[in-house]
Amino acid sequence: MSKAGPAGRQGPVPCPLGEAARERPEGAALEAPGLRLTYRELDRRVSLAAGRLREAGLGGRRVGLYLEGDAGYVILLLALLRAGAVACPVSTRLPPQGAAPLLRRAGCAAVVCAGPLPGLRCLRPEEILSGRPAEAPTPGPIPLDRPATVVFTSGSTGIPKAALHTFGNHYYSALGSASNIPLAPGDRWLLSLPLYHVGGLSIVFRCVLAGAAMVLPEPGAPLGSELRRRGITHASLVSTQLLRLLREGGEGPPEGLKAILLGASAMPAGLLEEAVSRGLPVHTSYGLTEMASQVAATRPGAPLEELLTSGRVLPHRELRLAEDGEILVRGRTLFAGYVEGDAVERPLDREGWFHTRDLGELDGEGRLLVRGRRDNLFVSGGENVQPEEIEEALRREAGAEEAVVVPVPDEEWGARPVAFLKGGAPDPARSLERVLPRFKIPVAFYPWPQDAPGGMKVDRAFFRERALGLRRRPRLC
Repeated sequence: MSKAGPAGRQGPVPCPLGEAARERPEGAALEAPGLRLTYRELDRRVSLAAGRLREAGLGGRRVGLYLEGDAGYVILLLALLRAGAVACPVSTRLPPQGAAPLLRRAGCAAVVCAGPLPGLRCLRPEEILSGRPAEAPTPGPIPLDRPATVVFTSGSTGIPKAALHTFGNHYYSALGSASNIPLAPGDRWLLSLPLYHVGGLSIVFRCVLAGAAMVLPEPGAPLGSELRRRGITHASLVSTQLLRLLREGGEGPPEGLKAILLGASAMPAGLLEEAVSRGLPVHTSYGLTEMASQVAATRPGAPLEELLTSGRVLPHRELRLAEDGEILVRGRTLFAGYVEGDAVERPLDREGWFHTRDLGELDGEGRLLVRGRRDNLFVSGGENVQPEEIEEALRREAGAEEAVVVPVPDEEWGARPVAFLKGGAPDPARSLERVLPRFKIPVAFYPWPQDAPGGMKVDRAFFRERALGLRRRPRLC
């Protein structure tokens, strides 16, 4: 078992935003195209919006956020926390008819949105954000066990679940992260992940707690130019963003860049090798919504060998492996449970462990290696097939930019793997024959669908359904 960190404080904590405004009022807090706010100014705007939310009767209630991720979104998020409400961000990738049922299931009393959502009380953001901010009153301390956010899981293997986090979950997540990736006033973290994802939310909590600046990128601007032009010191990226950054070229890492935190899914080995050779200060990690972002991460300056793992467990978290290799977690960052209306279910075993459904192992140095999802594993001819193993081989051996492997029913074998590829060698099967047994080599290779959903994680349900439709007319890459 891996365990890290002291027990930590038990009682209420001073409001991090209020403390930052008091200690460094002129320090950079929030920057977006055409906007720069100091901590004093951000604190005042948040207090104004929090007052409006209380006037609307939403103090202590669950409130949805269905908006594009601009500076107003950050202010609204912090205002909901100051008003004692629970922020429930939902992806704008979902159409209104898809977002509304999720927010109703989460028990939202209202939603802040640009247009109507069926069956919900809707407030326009300008109703809450408009007005001239006055001197902000001193905010009171925040109980660590107070509900703070509801974050919807990715839903890549089923219907998204609404995970409830306390303020303490986010607070200790930020503290544990800072023990590994230092963050201080004057630092600037690029808000390059969506705020409806726990990875994006965690950036807000880390920056406010440290008194660092949150920087929203220019929409559509190349990532490398944003890192240089905006003086970014820290960034959080998924594999697709890292690939785009590397393809932009440029000599060496941007000046002043201290850390790039990689997450959301396994990083292809070839991508990490290129990042290290280019001098990028990358950290690999393992995390999940239910643990308020990171669980484990690699240290600064880690060699490539270490970056091919997810690193060691961070403070305020615990991790152990079940007999079958399933990753179990608990600690101060563990969520309060899944919400369904007024009900909250916390699915833990008798020892308080959450079963992640992820498979992994610990190496001799106590570093975590994630092998894939139990939900994704299938049996073909009596042999276990883990799709993530084949996907990594397709990236490494066949040069695929993207790869997803899913099973299709087979009368003789029970199930066989098929693959969807973006780019790579013209004969991927031959590339795989060098490293994989025959039963793991996909029986068909399809080009990457143009209508494949985007997002932080692969929508495997989409690819399984597409594979079933194509199985009678296989089309080889």
